[in-house]
Amino acid sequence: MNHLSDLSFFDQLIRAGSLTRTAQQLGVTTAAISKRLSLLEQRLGIRLLERTTRRMVPTAEGWIYLEEGRRILAEVTSLEETISQHQEYPRGLLRILVGFGFGRTVIAPLIPKFLAAYPEVEVQLTLTDKPIRLTDNEVDVAIRFGQITDGRVVAKKLAANRRLLCASPSYLKQFGTPKTPQMLLKHQCIDIRERDETFGVWKLSHADQTVHIKIHGNTSTNDGETAVAWATQGMGIVLRSHWHIAPMLRSNQLVHILPEWEQSDADIYAIYPAKKYTPAKISAWISFLSEQLSSHAF
Repeated sequence: MNHLSDLSFFDQLIRAGSLTRTAQQLGVTTAAISKRLSLLEQRLGIRLLERTTRRMVPTAEGWIYLEEGRRILAEVTSLEETISQHQEYPRGLLRILVGFGFGRTVIAPLIPKFLAAYPEVEVQLTLTDKPIRLTDNEVDVAIRFGQITDGRVVAKKLAANRRLLCASPSYLKQFGTPKTPQMLLKHQCIDIRERDETFGVWKLSHADQTVHIKIHGNTSTNDGETAVAWATQGMGIVLRSHWHIAPMLRSNQLVHILPEWEQSDADIYAIYPAKKYTPAKISAWISFLSEQLSSHAF
């Protein structure tokens, strides 16, 4: 068990990137982390890291220890998950990954209800729009939008979702309502720079037609909340998920335009690593989330 603990410690150290950051994550002093690393190197009789004032890099032996260690940790985790299948009640740490906007607005408010139903589960919720590979064993379940093409993960559809074009009544009164996607070229369009999506291009579909519109405007942002706020203030047209703009549509702060055109592949999925067995905590969370989202007033 001490050896497994050392493997986990070294893995966390490399992922954190520094002794100080590792100490912050573990709630101990930097000196304690440095001492533990020294003791580990003494036990192994090798130097695992080359350290300077600015960075630390694994030695050749350190890389071997890290890569083989991660493989061993993954096998132990898989073994424990296999054993846990015989437990009917979900328990243990559940690591959830979701984007900032949907995470704050929809997922975070559901966590207390989930924990009330499954008090032996501990939730670690991470909000980020940066891509993280589930196969790195850092996350149990991620919430993603659009088509999932990674064959190494299981994707469960949680809810239908569309991305809609909309603008404020004041903007449309001043500049007119576009009747075709091509007319968007004459309008101020607010672009949202998210993840690896093509910047400045809107892909719109209707029936068997798909068009790519190279939009332009004097505002762009990497934050969906900001983009929608700008749209409600009359600064332009925005393309945004229905779950986000539904309240603004109901209150007439925004108007749905070109309703027959939408951006495809926007449904909401829960994804998790493809393994022989699915831990009870993951199954319970996905079932709970699917039920909650099916009745959510987007």
